[in-house]
This record gives sequence, C-alpha cells and structure tokens, in this order.
Amino acid sequence: MAIANKNIIFVAGLGGIGLDTSREIVKSGPKNLVILDRIDNPAAIAELKAINPKVTVTFYPYDVTVSVAESTKLLKVIFDKLKTVDLLINGAGILDDYQIERTIAVNFAGTVNTTTAIMAFWDKRKGGPGGVIANICSVTGFNAIYQVPVYSASKAAALSFTNSLAKLAPITGVTAYSINPGITKTTLVHKFNSWLDVEPRVAELLLEHPTQTTLQCAQNFVKAIEANKNGAIWKLDLGRLDAIEWTKHWDSGI
Repeated sequence: MAIANKNIIFVAGLGGIGLDTSREIVKSGPKNLVILDRIDNPAAIAELKAINPKVTVTFYPYDVTVSVAESTKLLKVIFDKLKTVDLLINGAGILDDYQIERTIAVNFAGTVNTTTAIMAFWDKRKGGPGGVIANICSVTGFNAIYQVPVYSASKAAALSFTNSLAKLAPITGVTAYSINPGITKTTLVHKFNSWLDVEPRVAELLLEHPTQTTLQCAQNFVKAIEANKNGAIWKLDLGRLDAIEWTKHWDSGI
C-alpha cells in the first residue's frame, strides 16, 4: 500500500483537484498528511481531519517560488517532526499566460526547487532512505493548448523533469511519476488569459468540449499513487486513468 500508514507531503493540496485528492487520500488512511499551500483554509483542514480522525492532518504556509534554501528549512521542520516522509506530491499550478514569469516559477521552477530540497533528506548517496515523488503535470505537456503556450510549455518542462527523475532513481533512490490531468472543471479553467490575447475566448471554447470533475480526477489520482510505478506517465482524462507509452525519437546514449 502506497498510502496507508504513510507520511505524505502534498504541495497545493487545497486547490480544486488538490482538495478532492486530499479527501481521497485521507480516506485511504495515511499516518500523516502534511499540506503545504500558499493560502490557508482552516475549514478545509478541519473537514479533512473529520473525514478520518485517525489521520494527522497538518498545514504549513508555503509558496513554491521561494528558494531551495527556504524550502529546505521548511522541510527540515517537517522531517524533524515526522522523522520520515514517504511521498511528496508537487501540485502547484497557475493558468494565466499574462503572467509569464510567475507561470514558469510556479509550474516548473517550483516543482524543481521543492524536489531539489527534499533530496537533502532522501538521496541515498547522502545516507537517505529514498522516497517517491508524484508531480502534477498536464496533458498539455503531451500536446499544447497553443493559445496558452507559456502554460503548456511549463507543464511540458515539468513532465520532462519528472521523466528524468525516474531514470535517476538507481542513483538517488528516489522514484517518480507524473500525473497529467485533462480538462477538469475547476476555477482554473473557468476564465484565463491567452498569450498576447491571441484567443480571448480560449476558456469558453475549451469548456465546449467534454471535461471531467475534480472528484473523478482525484479518484484516479489515488489509483495512480497506489500503483506506485516509477517512470509512469499517467493520463487522467474524461474520468479514465491510462498509462501513456512515451515515444522515443532520440536518445543521448549515456
């Protein structure tokens, strides 16, 4: 079991997909669920505690755009308290191609920085026990929503980073897989800005096509966590969970 009796850190575990996934995780009985999020939501934390009183749910304010050093300080507090962490979920994301620098900082650099920080505690070359990382990327990392190229590119970068992490597992002891939701009914997609206003109606046009609920996405997210497959590229779309076979067009050979 990848959730039961485990210690889990969930970055951005109070958002649309994040909160429903936190609910499903708590139902599966981890020992600790530590939520790191930019915005405090005491009501949501109280709800999570009520779902399964046997699970210890804690919250720490966290902005993924801080430095690796700042992330490491917070993680040390958590590791000192829990002694061990089994799973890190990186889930922070924004969708607004007006905010170019912040989109890259949150969607890509934040994932890299938090991952880099936890390596200080997990890397087996430093005597660490290893661990598991689940990075929330996006189907736009496969094929872009071309009207939001900054967002799409940031998610493609996060996906590429995750694929590399998985291949580095024999060296670091840290396994990784990506969670790639399709269009999901969240506040993220109700209204958002396209790059240089190339398509002001992009959100409206996108929602004319079939979508999935956050609950459907969350339930499949938990299935992916339980599968615990290093290197998996999971597509969570239209209420389905599918493993994607990545096509190799080039190989470094090293």
